[in-house]
Amino acid sequence: MKYDVCIIGAGPAGYAAAIRALDLNKSVLLIEKEKIGGAGLYNGAISSKTFWELSKDIQTARKRLAQYSPDQHFSVTYQQVLTQVRGGIANRRFHLEGQIESLVQQEARLFRFLKGTAKIVGQHAVEVITGTEREVIEVENIVIATGSSPRKIPNIPIDEKIIVTSDGVENFENFPKSLVILGAGVIGCEWATIFSNFGYTSVNIIDKAERILSFEDDDVTDVVEANMKKQGITVHKKSNLLSMRIVDGEVEYIIEYTDGRKEMHRVEKVLVSVGRIPNTKNLGLEDVGITILPNGNIDNIDGQTNVPNIYVAGDISSDVALVNVAELEGRHVIEKMFGVSSHPITYNNVSTIMFVQPEVAGVGMNEKRALKDKISYKVVKIRYDMIPRAIAMRNNDGFFKILVTNDNEMKILGMRAVGVHASSAIQAVALLISMDKGVEELADMIHPHPSIIEGIQECIRMLLGTSVLKPQFFKGMLTCKSCDENGCTNDIVYLR
Repeated sequence: MKYDVCIIGAGPAGYAAAIRALDLNKSVLLIEKEKIGGAGLYNGAISSKTFWELSKDIQTARKRLAQYSPDQHFSVTYQQVLTQVRGGIANRRFHLEGQIESLVQQEARLFRFLKGTAKIVGQHAVEVITGTEREVIEVENIVIATGSSPRKIPNIPIDEKIIVTSDGVENFENFPKSLVILGAGVIGCEWATIFSNFGYTSVNIIDKAERILSFEDDDVTDVVEANMKKQGITVHKKSNLLSMRIVDGEVEYIIEYTDGRKEMHRVEKVLVSVGRIPNTKNLGLEDVGITILPNGNIDNIDGQTNVPNIYVAGDISSDVALVNVAELEGRHVIEKMFGVSSHPITYNNVSTIMFVQPEVAGVGMNEKRALKDKISYKVVKIRYDMIPRAIAMRNNDGFFKILVTNDNEMKILGMRAVGVHASSAIQAVALLISMDKGVEELADMIHPHPSIIEGIQECIRMLLGTSVLKPQFFKGMLTCKSCDENGCTNDIVYLR
């Protein structure tokens, strides 16, 4: 049988592509080497975010006990946490694997799933090795969705037990007494937050940059960094790792700062978090002439490679390593392949969440990007101190910030939300960005009260000059400014 499409990889991108192709009544061959769901399930989003939710709950429980029952003690073991994490993974695995099993039984005419190693051996042929058996299968189209793996650094002895990547965190037997994280990107900062929340681990971070999360606006990183300091996390800024070795079951490392100072530290565990690399090895890409970029990604235009019937989706296609993006790309390449959609995929309204303290969510452009692109904009900001729900929660650490074009249309360019419920607050703004709309639609909505998202409405009303609370009377709490590459004006005053 010749299949309409062969999909290599059953992670978020490949899984979504397979199901979308079946929607279109196409015959599908889905191949997975290891685990259905990929890193997004086992060592990525579901795993780490379950860790984060549990750590946040435990931190809150300790605070409440200290506040109301200071004589009581709350404790948890790492194995207890792992049981909950693995339970969450199992729930999601049941959904994904269960559907595959049902499709194999009920849609055998259109769907075939193979557990094995795939290699492209021709423009329309894929070799699959399952155990000792080898099979070459004819296919009309191919989607490569093999994902990515944690980047490793030469001369660092990663054993996934003492020195680990994100793949090895579950191998810890107990909470480490001390942990150093190499890299202050999103993943590194999230794990620093998780382990400090649990309260058993002294956490250090090594970072070359002057600021953590250096791609984000300074006011965002200021809040996150202040909370890290409050939780006892030490960030070795502007430092380079000179050496790292395992000594007597622990790790000694030497760092050098940009001013020439050197320090040696000893910790129980190390987490290396310096990005991810695409999984392109042993796929036969070179044999069929597919172009691989210097960064390891597969060259493509809107998901289509230089070999017209071969497509890519997910981490292997771009630098945006997010589950929601991978699923979107998987669906999109199928629709493009079979002529359902002629519109290129758009990334200007991709929503992101950083599970740090406090939570950070974003969509669209931030101020750094606007200034870099020399875009004139208005920016409006409201601190959580001014939002009734945050006041009621006794958790007012954070803010909303919205960027719009500096004209009468005031089209939304981007938004950042920092604080409790941040991730639940950005979707309406993401929709308006994708629709290329202005702010009036949000101003007219009636939000539930009290809710965190009322802060977004107040931001919009400030831009329109109809806010109940005026920026000039709440300096530092409410701001509304015009900005360009030369800087920002004083607060815009609407009430004369």
